Amino acid sequence: MSADFECFLADEHATELAGACLAKSLPLNGAVLYLEGDLGAGKTTLSRGLIRALGHRGAVKSPTYTLVEPYEDFEFPLYHFDLYRLSHPEEVEFLGVDDYFKPPSVCLIEWPGRGKGFLPAADIHVYLTDEGQGRRLRWQAATVKGAEIANKLNELLVVQGSNDSQEFLQ
Repeated sequence: MSADFECFLADEHATELAGACLAKSLPLNGAVLYLEGDLGAGKTTLSRGLIRALGHRGAVKSPTYTLVEPYEDFEFPLYHFDLYRLSHPEEVEFLGVDDYFKPPSVCLIEWPGRGKGFLPAADIHVYLTDEGQGRRLRWQAATVKGAEIANKLNELLVVQGSNDSQEFLQ
């Protein structure tokens, strides 16, 4: 299963708008999204754009110290994980989050490799990498549901002025 797309994001604003497009791509029956990239690559910025697009009006902070930040006031519950601080993957079991992964929940998981073997499989992998003055956003489906998300995200970004080879909001 490989629907693989990418685009260039010129700045933080473009990254938040891409997150908003991702929000519009989510199904109502839940999904697991792995957000991958180095420190400072924009994972939390993308998440902030997604969470605000769903209607959250307060601050959207990185769950680096809480490990998970719940948002339960949308059409579906959303859980934003940041597993950077985990020392061992099995620590995921001690978080008591098994119910978070049941539909219709959407789970955004930063640093999923730190929970490898103890997390559900991703529907879609989202990668952010620094590239010059901006960043490269790449997304790849891992399931049928992920392919639906990936294709819809690509369509929405095309409408916003992007596609595989164009730059987004530069």
